[in-house]
Amino acid sequence: MNAALAVGGGLVVLIGGAELLVRGASRIAARLAIAPIVIGLTIVSLGTSAPELAIGIDAALTGSAALAVGNIVGTNIVNLLLILGGSAAIRSIALGIQTLRTDLPVIAFAAVLLLVLARDGQLSTLDGTILILFGFGYTAAIVRLGRHEPATVQAEFDHEFAPPPEEKSAARLVRDFALLVGGLAIVVVGAEVLVGGAVDLARAFGVSEAVIGLTIIAIGTSAPELVTTLISTVRGDRDVALGNLLGSSVYNIALILGITALVAPGGIEVPPEVLRVDLPVMTAVALACVPVFVTGRKVSRFEGAVFVGCYALYLTYLLIART
Repeated sequence: MNAALAVGGGLVVLIGGAELLVRGASRIAARLAIAPIVIGLTIVSLGTSAPELAIGIDAALTGSAALAVGNIVGTNIVNLLLILGGSAAIRSIALGIQTLRTDLPVIAFAAVLLLVLARDGQLSTLDGTILILFGFGYTAAIVRLGRHEPATVQAEFDHEFAPPPEEKSAARLVRDFALLVGGLAIVVVGAEVLVGGAVDLARAFGVSEAVIGLTIIAIGTSAPELVTTLISTVRGDRDVALGNLLGSSVYNIALILGITALVAPGGIEVPPEVLRVDLPVMTAVALACVPVFVTGRKVSRFEGAVFVGCYALYLTYLLIART
């Protein structure tokens, strides 16, 4: 019971801290005259991955790297199958040029790259460096391409991330830094509580830490993206939400796992079952998005329902065969 409370409480604290961190970082960036679309495509996508980063670092330093790997792989599967699929099942998704030209091929490449690097069962310091450099290259590309988005998409980012005129005074800067630092501190504390609870939960139920990361923690850390994307779907303005969702999935692999591999003493050991099943599933899902996305430049309601059904099957497999 205490372990379950620690996991639940840690998730709530993590999500709350990430929200404060994103809000503070976005406002500071806006005061530095950074375009709202760049804020949305980079800072917010990175901010929504803050829980995964905090969990990864804490897990790596406490000898629970399997939890970190499971969380990243599980989160990306949730993002693509459950959240993206669920959004499309409600209302078909028309895909923008940014998604087709950048996000789609990059997600597929990132998944394949991770599978190749992890094939020996280890993510070494060199592997982590390669992933981080890839993440930097992706960031530079989307910043450059984001400036050429259609006016309608730019307007949506302006509405979402530009600060109100009355909040642009320098007097508000201290408050924004407080949000940033406070959010970061809360995320760190939440991660420590959650990782400890997750390890205890795995021991109590006799399952691997990787399975806990693939299920409870992956779904929990993806909850904000799920709610945001579904609300945006109902409202009919999903460019920002989907852009952040896809960008966050890339950053999870490139920067979050990359940094975790650098921090972990001796790198990260990838559990055999993750290397044999879950990582190939994540890669297959990313590659499957290519023909689905390109055909008609949209994700139909039927395709979305198939994605959700596939996640249900995968989750059923985890709960039956791996517990």
